[in-house]
Amino acid sequence: LDVLTPPVVENPGMETHIHPFKVTSVHKNNNKDLYLHTSPEFHMKELLSLEEEKLDKIFNIGYCFRDEPESDYHRSQFLMLEWYRKNEYYSKIMDDVEKLIRFCSNFFNEKALITNSDYLEFKAEKATVQELFFEYCKMDILNFLDAESLENKLRSDFKDIPVPDSSLIYEDSFFLLFLNKIEPHFKNFKYLQVSEYPSPLAALSTLKEDNEKVCERFEIYLKGVELCNCFNELTDLNLQKERFIKQNQEKKNLYGYNLPEPKVLYNALERGLPKSSGVALGVERLLMSLFDIKNPFYQ
Repeated sequence: LDVLTPPVVENPGMETHIHPFKVTSVHKNNNKDLYLHTSPEFHMKELLSLEEEKLDKIFNIGYCFRDEPESDYHRSQFLMLEWYRKNEYYSKIMDDVEKLIRFCSNFFNEKALITNSDYLEFKAEKATVQELFFEYCKMDILNFLDAESLENKLRSDFKDIPVPDSSLIYEDSFFLLFLNKIEPHFKNFKYLQVSEYPSPLAALSTLKEDNEKVCERFEIYLKGVELCNCFNELTDLNLQKERFIKQNQEKKNLYGYNLPEPKVLYNALERGLPKSSGVALGVERLLMSLFDIKNPFYQ
């Protein structure tokens, strides 16, 4: 079911390094801060929590807004396709993404809109984050699950990577290694699914029952470009609050501002969000890969 969510919200998303655009009113109609959403996630989870509505499979396609530098792969306003499955494990979303790419590729090919046949048939390569760190960094990332130990490892064993003088949060050390040592190899894979990120990167996802060192999250890369990010959704209100308090403090320490509580999400979790899985996919990035062009809106 196609659903609409409001783009102007009280809380736009809680990730430490994702920055929202603030909305101001010349009429001073609001005595609280409002933002353009960075994702429709919180309001979609609100819909999932409304048991009487029977919304089991929902999607939203529309613009999201993030205050980040422009690049070949990012615009400050961009189209996001986000969908959720109630009472489904996130492996079902893995199948969804593969089917979506094959469907779109075949559809455009049959219409003679594309000549790029890379995704008519493709082998889905899969790897865990632990496997990638073993291969490209010669280390077991799951032995480094706190900020201090990973930062020490980064500074001592990877001196070719520029590192700020200030101390790093876990996410920063992880992605300095990931972006410099691992992600450059992804251009050799037509379709790569990366899963089981270290538990400190769980965000809104669950931890794996038989190995709580990793979270149930995956990302898809097409020829080296990140396409989507999927979570097996966390439904524990208290744990989610703990994670958000930490992220909000990190945002305050690093960037000098923080955000209000995500009350819409908290209310959904308190109401009873069922086990669910969800994914956010960049529409322009998908079109860039399928059409083999730099910008699908200027062709």
